[in-house]
Amino acid sequence: MKFSEKTRNTLEFDKICAMLAECAPTEGAKTMAGLLMPSSDITSVLRRLRRTSDAKRLCDVKGMPPFGSVKDVSAACERAVKGAMLTTRELLEIAQVLRSARGLVDYLKNNKPFETVLDELFERLLPNRFLEDKITRSILSEDMIADEASRELAEIRRKIRDANNRIKETLQHYINGSYSKILQDNLVTMRNGRYVIPVKAECKNEMKGLIHDTSSSGATIFVEPMAVVEANNELRVLQSKEEHEIERILFALSAEVSAASESLRLNYLNITELAFCFACAELSYRMNGSEPQISGDRSLRLVRARHPLIDKKRVVPIHIEIGGEYDTLIITGPNTGGKTVTMKTLGLFALMTQSGLHIPAEPESSICIFDNVLVDIGDEQSIEQSLSTFSSHMVNIVGIMEKVDARSLCLFDELGAGTDPVEGAALAVAIIESVRRAGAMCMATTHYTELKTYALDTPGVQNASCEFDVSTLKPTYRLMIGTPGKSNAFAISAKLGLPEEIIALAKEHVSTDHRRFEEVIEQLEASRLEADRNREETARIKAEYEKMRTDAEKEIKTRFFRAQQEVEQNRKKAQQMLESAKASSDFIFAQLEKAKKAQEAGRLAEELEQTRRAVRLAIRENEDKVNPVEEKKNERYVLPRDLKKGDKVYIVNIDKEGILLETPDKSGSVMVQAGILKTRTKLSNLQLIEEKTQVISGKQKKAASDFHVEVDRNFRDEIDLRGLLGDEAWLAVDKYLDEAMIANFPRVRLIHGKGTGALKNALWQHLRTDRRIASFRIGKYGEGDGGVTIVELK
Repeated sequence: MKFSEKTRNTLEFDKICAMLAECAPTEGAKTMAGLLMPSSDITSVLRRLRRTSDAKRLCDVKGMPPFGSVKDVSAACERAVKGAMLTTRELLEIAQVLRSARGLVDYLKNNKPFETVLDELFERLLPNRFLEDKITRSILSEDMIADEASRELAEIRRKIRDANNRIKETLQHYINGSYSKILQDNLVTMRNGRYVIPVKAECKNEMKGLIHDTSSSGATIFVEPMAVVEANNELRVLQSKEEHEIERILFALSAEVSAASESLRLNYLNITELAFCFACAELSYRMNGSEPQISGDRSLRLVRARHPLIDKKRVVPIHIEIGGEYDTLIITGPNTGGKTVTMKTLGLFALMTQSGLHIPAEPESSICIFDNVLVDIGDEQSIEQSLSTFSSHMVNIVGIMEKVDARSLCLFDELGAGTDPVEGAALAVAIIESVRRAGAMCMATTHYTELKTYALDTPGVQNASCEFDVSTLKPTYRLMIGTPGKSNAFAISAKLGLPEEIIALAKEHVSTDHRRFEEVIEQLEASRLEADRNREETARIKAEYEKMRTDAEKEIKTRFFRAQQEVEQNRKKAQQMLESAKASSDFIFAQLEKAKKAQEAGRLAEELEQTRRAVRLAIRENEDKVNPVEEKKNERYVLPRDLKKGDKVYIVNIDKEGILLETPDKSGSVMVQAGILKTRTKLSNLQLIEEKTQVISGKQKKAASDFHVEVDRNFRDEIDLRGLLGDEAWLAVDKYLDEAMIANFPRVRLIHGKGTGALKNALWQHLRTDRRIASFRIGKYGEGDGGVTIVELK
């Protein structure tokens, strides 16, 4: 069987499924998470991955959809089709499925941001508002049918209330009248569904009626007086009619469900599938995952891969590549260095990808599709089965060799361990050769020097090692591809305090070839570390250079743009000055000609004065053209007093402070100096600067359009207010309603609990006057009953 249970458990895929189940918003999605299996069909894998990615994109923009507490209604629908009467619980669960289907359709339609592969699932949903409203209007809770369920039920219940009142009034006469002396207590109670009064046992013959019960002490008997026997009989008949009418209503609703049973089953299946997709998206958020690329060739590349079951604060990202130039990776190094974790990470990521889950690695990571992942990891020695460590490994390897093919991934931990090193190394090489001949990808961990040599000498096989810091006796967990690892046994032993003479004696027993090989590895490691340092330094310098180059180009472009703007502005201003001077000169010459004619007519003095005023006005108008005043609305500000020469003012349109150079004229125009700039402006563009007065800079104000609002991916259609006081709760609700309107949620739930009702009443006082709210009501069954308020937004 492909992707066997043993493989999934060894690679801890079952724990990933458990994490996924925790993210699931419905029970059906939790069940799907527990049954999740990898697929080897590339079309299915791509579809699963795209669904997860699109669900994540939707959560980014619109938050988690409102799934609600959806239950499996398939069995109820099947019973309804067979003609059975459904219970109130089953009907309410069906109404909840319809409510969730309608909410999900609204979720996608309201402000749909983009097309997704999930659109098909959303479009399969079939809301049935008629049936949903009919059920919720008829059934208030599991043990309460509404009077509005039918006219007959409302009439029967009215008669029951009247009968109850008549009986109680009659019995009240007994309690308050002459019979009060023979009563044990002055109260009306019920026995066997009939109204009775408690009578002292010794006085039972003093009241005519039917005895229905006796107290445990025998001192009290419960008597139904003859005056109410007929009324009690009538009440029992009415109660029987009520039960029959309720059954008729439930049968009628069950028939409605039967007619819509197929659409209800499809709704549940589609809601469950959508909930599973969004559970995958939530898991991706929690793991900081991304969608891997599916490679068409037999290769895989994991960039900054992080094992999802290791604490995020402690996990060390690793880089793994297999395929292309080599199809086999031999990992060596000391124990606890991270070799097995590296191998499990690779196998687990393959299973996660083929299950449609994102992996905690960079987006440029790529994985090919495997038909099988075959693993031999861990020590499975068994006393009962007489299996040693070596034997248990061999049993696993025999099974692997029977299944391996060109589309397999084989993972061997401590290959050939547990037996004679020479024979174990020979077996390990032979097993790897057989796996490679089958065309499979292979990763193996070992301590054997022979396998390191084999990887160095064999094309298509590559060495790798897990880095170990001898100075601290701690592994760094970094995977170094291309460099074989050292066991570092001597260095670790010396660091731990083993006497030098013992270590020296041990080194004498090491063969010359082995010692020379280890020295070569040590030199390679030193060269690699030096190369890594040089590469990191080069990358740092390159990054700094790129940043400086980018900043410089940006600055050059900015200054060039500003220079162009200034040139254009100066050109326009010069043109305006020329036109103004020409207009002024033309006007003056015209006035002089007019004055000459006036002199000839004998009106020189009067005409000169008019000409002087006209020239001043014309010059001022032309000055305004050259130095125009850019007005900004300052409607709310009113000058506290009239301005005068020398006042310090704030010029709104240029966002600067200045000094008045003159007293304002009758037209409200005034000359102001701001630094070296002199400009003419209107009084409406000025604010008086007085002591202890702070002027809000126009640049500090931002228009509403400057703000960009995004919806939290975790935004949901409900807020829990339990434990808060009235004012605290409303502050939270006020902010929550703004976010809900931005997210285009038409309906939200405020969870305040039942309690004394004080929190609900405090919230309702605010809700009645809030313009954002179209309506609100107490929750129905399945929505939280009296513990929640359902708010419809405009």
